[in-house]
Amino acid sequence: MTEQHAPSTAEQSAVKSRRQQKVGRVDSNKMDKTIVVVVESLKKHRIYKRTYKQTKRFYAHDEENTCQIGDLVRIEESRPYSKLKRWKLVEVVKRGSGIVPVEQVVAEVDPHLTEGSAE
Repeated sequence: MTEQHAPSTAEQSAVKSRRQQKVGRVDSNKMDKTIVVVVESLKKHRIYKRTYKQTKRFYAHDEENTCQIGDLVRIEESRPYSKLKRWKLVEVVKRGSGIVPVEQVVAEVDPHLTEGSAE
């Protein structure tokens, strides 16, 4: 009596897009198959109406370890991979320069050098 139809490809793609996606910058790739993505958004204060920047960090699964620091990536909600990882890498939107700031390199080599330069 009632007709049941198989979902078309357009409906199937709509089902896939129910997961939330975010675009952000890779902040760290030191872990195996894990990247830390920083997503910045502009918010407006509910009372003072001032716009401020909110930064959130997401742990995402990078299966092939392809991302480098500074890459612009798209991540998507997924099943829990670990205690903190709830996102997976969808694509690398733009490759970063791969250049690490000098302060970070010096801090890794000898942390006492950065303390002396601050004085």
